Amino acid sequence: MKKQFLMALASLSLLGGRTTAQEPACKPPLMGWSSWNAYRVNISEDIIKHQADLMVEKGLKDAGYRFINIDDGFFGYRDETGKMHEHAQRFPNGMKVVVDHIHNLGLKAGIYTDAGNNTCGSMSDQDKAGIGAGIYGHEAQDAQLYFGDWGFDFIKIDYCGGSYLGLNERDRYTDIRQHIDIVNRQVALNICRWAYPGTWAKEVAGSWRISGDIQARWESIKYVVGKNLYLSAYAGDGHYNDMDMMVVGFREASPVGGEGLTQTEEEAHFGLWCIMSSPLLIGCNLEKMSDATLELLKNKELLALNQDPLGLQAYVVQHENEGYVLVKDIEQKRGKVRAVALYNPSEQPCSFTVPLTDLEFEGTVKVRDLVKHRDLGKVDGALKQEVPAHGAMILRIEGKKRIEPTVYEAEWAYLPLFDDLGKNPNAVRYTPQEGTSGKMIVGYLGGQPENYAEWKEVYSEKGGQYRMTVQYTQGAGRQLELTVNGEKQVLKQLGDDNGLRTVTVPVTLKPGYNTVRMGNSYNWAPDIDCFTLSK
Repeated sequence: MKKQFLMALASLSLLGGRTTAQEPACKPPLMGWSSWNAYRVNISEDIIKHQADLMVEKGLKDAGYRFINIDDGFFGYRDETGKMHEHAQRFPNGMKVVVDHIHNLGLKAGIYTDAGNNTCGSMSDQDKAGIGAGIYGHEAQDAQLYFGDWGFDFIKIDYCGGSYLGLNERDRYTDIRQHIDIVNRQVALNICRWAYPGTWAKEVAGSWRISGDIQARWESIKYVVGKNLYLSAYAGDGHYNDMDMMVVGFREASPVGGEGLTQTEEEAHFGLWCIMSSPLLIGCNLEKMSDATLELLKNKELLALNQDPLGLQAYVVQHENEGYVLVKDIEQKRGKVRAVALYNPSEQPCSFTVPLTDLEFEGTVKVRDLVKHRDLGKVDGALKQEVPAHGAMILRIEGKKRIEPTVYEAEWAYLPLFDDLGKNPNAVRYTPQEGTSGKMIVGYLGGQPENYAEWKEVYSEKGGQYRMTVQYTQGAGRQLELTVNGEKQVLKQLGDDNGLRTVTVPVTLKPGYNTVRMGNSYNWAPDIDCFTLSK
């Protein structure tokens, strides 16, 4: 990972990137290639070795892609002692030979298992070798084999077998992590549970899937992006929301489904994976991808967003009509450079008008299109662009004056009890609601002290007295506990109906970052839309 990190810094230098002594760089999202999308279980020693060779020959290693991940399909059988053996026909010379080949190229090697007893391939592809091949009941044995004897550096842990048995996600992945750590604490781990599993995942894994499996069609890209639009609070510090292996490079029907992507769709797909700081795992056959796809995958300016030392995921600051505007700091927290995506998932062109104040800039800014590698000139007042259907513009915005934010959306908040597993019908959640700011609210807050919404970086340049206006719904018969930097006040008069309402209270902010919490310890809190701050 050290070389990958240095590559990220080298790429950032092209954009004038820098960090400060107070902002240490974190481990960036993982980059590499994985076998499932192109081959499913039909893999072999020759296929894996050839893809690893192509990673080097096509310059992808030099661009920062480092991992060659072997997905489902390498399993052969467990012997009478429970030891796993590789598939004799697919890997006749054993897995260690393949790992050594990958390592000798200066790359990292990844492997696959299931948290339960059977693998996904044993179900979806009727690969009988995957029956009983999961790690459940063989944690210590498989950890020693995969990471001690064979020498793998990464593991993707699926959940088909775990789901079939109704196992507890947190318990299973935590137990597996502990057994892996006994052998090698440096192994990178990916949780493949097909939904955001919960805030506990950060203690176990470097990344976690947030959606069902991707397909090579636009509706699938739209679905995956939609699942990740409001999860930025859970990424960072070297841990990331995984939007799945990419389907860039599939211009026709693919083994994982879908008719393929157009050039516009590919650019949107890759650009959004970059600005949202997803791991970047190429899923196509590297030998068959077009020159345009290869150029896109090696785009240094987009890769710099993904590998940025701040390790942040872009969040939604505007959602009007069908379009979304996402933004994140790059290079330096609260600096004068930000990355912006104008995302149009719809079937028609979308016109964007984005006030620069929504991007926290005052005055004139310089705009650069990172997909097309071209400067778009200077903009004053508002950023105006038209984006084609199924498209996204990925921009670098540089201004002279960064200003304090005045609006904090509920969907930016960190919810410690949030998960997307759907097991609890009354669990805290982000819920679309027309007529609200950003068309999104946070509902089912409260009921217990731990079920709060928290904004960890409410910024004030100089500190002082502010008016905070909270916009909410479902306030009848409820109250709101509002805590600012540990100072709590209880708001009781929230109205006698459940319409969209506001309440304004004075608060004191310190210079720099402040922490705001909202909840209700022993009853439901109102559903929160947003809050605004004014001096």
